[in-house]
Amino acid sequence: MPALRRKSVPVWTVNSAIVILIAALWPISSAFDKYMDNYVLDVLIRMGFAIILAVSLNLINGITGQFSLGHAGFMAIGAYTGGVLLKHYQNDLVGMILPVAFVGVTVLGGITAAMVGLVVGIPTLRLRGDYLAIATLGFGEIIRVVLNQIESIGSFEVGGSAGLHDIPHIANFFWSGAWAIVCVVVIARLVYSAKGKPFFAVREDEIAAGAMGIDTTNYKVAAFVIGAFFAGVAGVLSATLSGNLDPGDFNFVKSIEIVVMVVLGGSGSITGSILAAILLTYLPEQLRSFQDWRLVIYALLLIVMMLVRPEGLLGNRELWRVRRTRVASDAANRGLAV
Repeated sequence: MPALRRKSVPVWTVNSAIVILIAALWPISSAFDKYMDNYVLDVLIRMGFAIILAVSLNLINGITGQFSLGHAGFMAIGAYTGGVLLKHYQNDLVGMILPVAFVGVTVLGGITAAMVGLVVGIPTLRLRGDYLAIATLGFGEIIRVVLNQIESIGSFEVGGSAGLHDIPHIANFFWSGAWAIVCVVVIARLVYSAKGKPFFAVREDEIAAGAMGIDTTNYKVAAFVIGAFFAGVAGVLSATLSGNLDPGDFNFVKSIEIVVMVVLGGSGSITGSILAAILLTYLPEQLRSFQDWRLVIYALLLIVMMLVRPEGLLGNRELWRVRRTRVASDAANRGLAV
């Protein structure tokens, strides 16, 4: 009788494929910069940002079951951290130093957002449901108001209500795609590993998870910190794409846009968040020809989607796990036939 279990792909093969995929983005990005229309390229790059934001928020809202409305605040922290540093030191960043420095600044923006996420998460994540949503919403608004008031920090210009301008234009298709891949791989490997099972347990029944010995607060804070890190990364990338930052760009509406991506894709589905992020970045651009009715049509399409499929595009499923289950089922059926 043939084996019923499908052989798993060696880890080194998967890791090599990921590295090759990221490396391949460099020549592809160069070709896009040279031959692709700037508007289309800008939309593709923003799709990468949206994927990072949606997948990182899905770790908090969908996979761990917490309802956060403060993701735009973490994005703002990363954006201003990276924007302020890159503008201040832009004359010193030339040649081969620039890509290395940009990686460092992007990681620093993510770490800064993660540290704030830790400070905010420890007290607020003891709350549940609507109380947590209100607390995180308040945090996001505090960040926006503070950025509105700060003109400078020492010799570093912040901009205040006028915003921060003349940030170096660095982000391109390569950086957007590479960080999107890193975000998806890190979060997928975390939650679908043995150590990631408690995240799902907290979502399904926090009281039962605690009774089984899971430190639910630690896992909720961990999800919050990791999600905040990648939101900060997306913030740095967005700052260096447009070259301008305005505190008003990070209001609660931005957080709700990211939440809609998570809900539309399916709370708990990483691939669902990816599909929703691409769709909700592409769709508003296609509706620009209906300028007067664009937002109405956009809202109606979302309402219809929620009525027809309230669990989202993929629900809790992942495309790669569905395929694996089907392969295993086919192998079992063949074995039984023998």
